[in-house]
Amino acid sequence: MDASVVIVGAGPAGLMLAGELRLAGIDVVVLERHRERTGESRGIGLTIGTMEVFDQRGLLRRLGPYETGGMGHFGGLPLDMGVLGSAHEAARTVPQSVTEQALESWAGELGADIRRGHEFLSYRETADGVTVTVRHEDGETRLSARYLVGCDGGRSLVRKAAGFDFPGTAATTEMLLADVRGVDLEPRMTGQQVGGGFVMVAKLAGGIHRIIVGEHGIPPQRRTGPPAFAEVADLWKRLTGGDVSHAEPVWVSAFGNATRQVTEYRRGRVLLAGDSAHVHLPAGGQGMNTSVQDSHNLGWKLAAVLRGDAPGELLDTYHSERHEVGRALLANTRAQSLLVLGGEEAQPLRDVLSELLRYPEVVRHLAARVSGLDIRYDVGGGPSPLLGRRLPHLPVTTADGRRTSSTALLRAGRGVLLDLDDNAVLRRRAQPWRDRVDLVTATPDTLPEGSPLTGTTAVLLRPDGYAAWAAPGSHRTLDSALERWFGPGRHR
Repeated sequence: MDASVVIVGAGPAGLMLAGELRLAGIDVVVLERHRERTGESRGIGLTIGTMEVFDQRGLLRRLGPYETGGMGHFGGLPLDMGVLGSAHEAARTVPQSVTEQALESWAGELGADIRRGHEFLSYRETADGVTVTVRHEDGETRLSARYLVGCDGGRSLVRKAAGFDFPGTAATTEMLLADVRGVDLEPRMTGQQVGGGFVMVAKLAGGIHRIIVGEHGIPPQRRTGPPAFAEVADLWKRLTGGDVSHAEPVWVSAFGNATRQVTEYRRGRVLLAGDSAHVHLPAGGQGMNTSVQDSHNLGWKLAAVLRGDAPGELLDTYHSERHEVGRALLANTRAQSLLVLGGEEAQPLRDVLSELLRYPEVVRHLAARVSGLDIRYDVGGGPSPLLGRRLPHLPVTTADGRRTSSTALLRAGRGVLLDLDDNAVLRRRAQPWRDRVDLVTATPDTLPEGSPLTGTTAVLLRPDGYAAWAAPGSHRTLDSALERWFGPGRHR
């Protein structure tokens, strides 16, 4: 085999997956058709959920200086994200290009083989792997691998080559985007209604402003390339009366509100992650953030199967867990699409939702949904509120006096059994999994009021930070939970 895994696409999903696999010691080749990073930033910012993921892997320092904010939105209606009580706020000024650069440097330092100027053409599945045909400047090459993962975006060639079903709805309207210099504009909330359309303005780093404009009731155009900046400036003037024609365009693009999701995230030895698996209206940067978290879920599972620690059935949980997350993502972005794109007929809906947002429970529900903090996987059931959820950041002191946190304990990409009751019997039961799971005895520094850890004596964390077992409160025994997520124990 040339590699255990071939990943197509060096965007956030592909680079995150490459880093996760290398962290677990799996050899990986990443194929990217572009010779250089484009510098384009389709996504802006990182949600609270992704900030937690990046902190778990020690990636936040790679982003450079960034601003955080406690406000978000749902379809242009403001949300106070502070109600979630997270240790993080969303990063508002991190363009996708910076995220990609940070992930590429991380994956590269871990040993990922990233090949730019290499375009995926086709693949053939064999009994024990796949053979991938690639085009580059010297001709064509064939690579053999155990698995192929498509992270190559909404127009995924891997998805098409593998014959994945991709049902959904086509775009009904179009929005124009321009990143510009040389103009000073006041920020405008996403989807602000003006005249016969809507606008957005966001300040980016380096004196750049992002403008998004859309006109109600205008169908998408058939384009062979990006729109001219003059088209953006004309629409801006028509809707707002302002003039931005003198600005210097850095990047201009158009996008629609098509909504699609593959029916399965895995077909044999081919898997999909990110926009290859789901496309939707870009609302609050959820697409890029969900893509990163797709790979965070897949990486450790694929590594466990490749190392022989766990059976191939573990990969089925990638589909069952992330397909449901993608379905919920499409539902909330379609709802936001009605609010943003609906025009005057949607105003009563905006008014009603604005009234509902006076209730803290409604704000908390929507804030958790758009930030990725509402995810709960089916890990076996039980009354513990921790089960299936990502463990919130928890400062602890270990038995040997070391100050650390649940977040830092996950940096190595391994499972963690966090013993909060100094239970020697519990640790002995977990010994057969010691090569895959770190056994840590620790005491929480403090527990905030209402913490889901209140009364918990131990918790088993998967490498992605989600609780797979807790005591008390799990219907499964520790042994069965360890075997389900980490494979059979190695008894001496």
